[in-house]
Order: sequence, then structure tokens, then C-alpha cells
Amino acid sequence: MTLRIGTVRGLDACASDTGRLSVLALDHRNNLRRMLGPDDPSAVPYEELVEVKRAVVRAIMRTASGILLDPELGAAQAITDGSLPSGAGLIVAVEASGYTGPSTARVSRLLPDWGVLQAKRMGADAIKLLLYYHPDAANASQQEQLLIEVAEACADVDLPLFLETLGYSIDESAPKLTGGARRDVVVRTARRLTALGGDILKCEFPYDPSVSERDRWLEACQELDEASAIPWVILSAGVDDATFEAQTEVACQAGASGVLVGRSVWGDGVLLPAAERDAWLATEGVARMQRLVDIVERDGRPWRERSPLATQAEPGEGWYRDYPG
Repeated sequence: MTLRIGTVRGLDACASDTGRLSVLALDHRNNLRRMLGPDDPSAVPYEELVEVKRAVVRAIMRTASGILLDPELGAAQAITDGSLPSGAGLIVAVEASGYTGPSTARVSRLLPDWGVLQAKRMGADAIKLLLYYHPDAANASQQEQLLIEVAEACADVDLPLFLETLGYSIDESAPKLTGGARRDVVVRTARRLTALGGDILKCEFPYDPSVSERDRWLEACQELDEASAIPWVILSAGVDDATFEAQTEVACQAGASGVLVGRSVWGDGVLLPAAERDAWLATEGVARMQRLVDIVERDGRPWRERSPLATQAEPGEGWYRDYPG
């Protein structure tokens, strides 16, 4: 196996000292516009979007182990003004926001004029690719090919890849995945895609909020843990903070390495006027993030215990002579 020393270092940078992942997700673009301007998202000015992201970073980042930002509104902006702490693990997205194509065959796209090399140059510790995916969709193989290409680009520059998967229904009569159908898609997606590429899987909780029995949650998360070939974390998908804390506890007990959490932590605060927003983020936002950190540190599995990278050869004498340049 080719040594991936930079990949290991990048994952360590995004994790806590114990190797667990409590990462703040703030790469929202279209979703954030809709939150701030529900009547006309396109009218929300660039400056307001950037300032909201900087406010969240300033308030909460020192509690998290790492942060996920986008290049359009967050990553460079938080670096240049000093909002992002110097030691923060930085994951940068490479996909464009949203999807094209029909709702039953969603197409993910890379952000034009942006990619893995640019993210590495700006100082990213890791890359994130969001893939809309259903194993039985007509375009599943094309989505798989996009993953393979981005994973290869990350390996070429020795950066880790966080693979985010979002499932959807391919049945036009049932527009949302719920119950057992969602569990099936989440688990099959993990099994298929983690065999193709990625270093950390960022996935949806296997059940939607309509399923509340914790024994079913645990069984589904254990199935997900078995299916994934790489360490996995769960995303919050905008559920309320109490629900996500419960999901995090169950997922970590089943083998998850942590969370990549967005709106469940900061969503309620960013809708307030600026002064109230900053005060809310510094108190309630930090408290929500800290509660998740406590759960992850107590119950989560360190990423090294789960990763194929842990089996790579130990660098021997003169290892650097064959290290790709």
C-alpha cells in the first residue's frame, strides 16, 4: 500500500486528541440562503452570508474538533479575518450546492473552477464530497465514478476525503425515504460506496424522525457499522438538538466515530438579530456543541481503530525516497 502519511495527519487534525470526530458543519449555501431569506433566498446579500458564517466560527469552533466550510462563503473568509483558530482542523467542500437532473436520478457536480488542488493550496486538512445517491437510481454508476475520481485526486495529493451521502426516493409516488426504506438505502449506500473510495463516511441517521424506538435505532446503526468499510459519522439533517443528541449516543454506541453537525447546533441562533445571534451562539450554541462532544468522547470509536489506514506499512528507513512527489 502506498503510504498516505498526509491523509493520516489530516484526519488527526480534524479529530480530538482521542481520535474522535466532533466536527462543526458550516458548508451550507442554498440551505442557508433559504433560512435567512425564505421569501426570496436569492436576495440575501453575500456579505450577510459571510458574516453569519464568521459569527458561528468565532463562537463555536474552539469547542469542536474540526470544521467543514465551503470555498464560496466560508473557508477563505474565516481564515483571512482570523475567525478560524490557527489549530483548527479544516475540511473544505469541493461540490457545487444542490443537484441537477430529475429528483429520481440526482446528479452531484463539482464546483466550477475549484477542486482538490486548490483546497490543499489554501491549507485544507481534508476534502468533503457530497454525493446524492440511491443504489438503484438510473445514474448510480455515474455518481460512483465521480466518487472514484475525487478519491483518486485526494490520494494524489495525500489528503483525506470525507464522503457525505444523501439518499432519496426513486419512487415518484413516495417522494421521501422513510422508515425501513430509508434504512435500506443508507445501509446499502454505505456498503457500496465505501468500497470505492473515501476515508470517513458522513451519512444520514438510518431512520427518519418518524421512527422513535431506540432498539430499532441501535439495530440499524449496528447494520450500518457492519456495512461501512471506513470510519463513519452522522450528520444532523436539521433535526432538533435533543433528537440529534439521542441519535449521536446510539450511533456511537454502535461504532460511529462521531458527528459532523450543522443546523442542530447553530440553526436557531442565526435567525436572530446580530447582537442577539452572537450572544445565543456563545451560550446555547456552545452548550449544544459541548453536549455532543461529551457524548462522542464517551461513546465514540477513535477513527484509527476503524480505518484501513491503520494497517498501512510502518515507514521504514529511507521511506521518503519513494514517497510520491
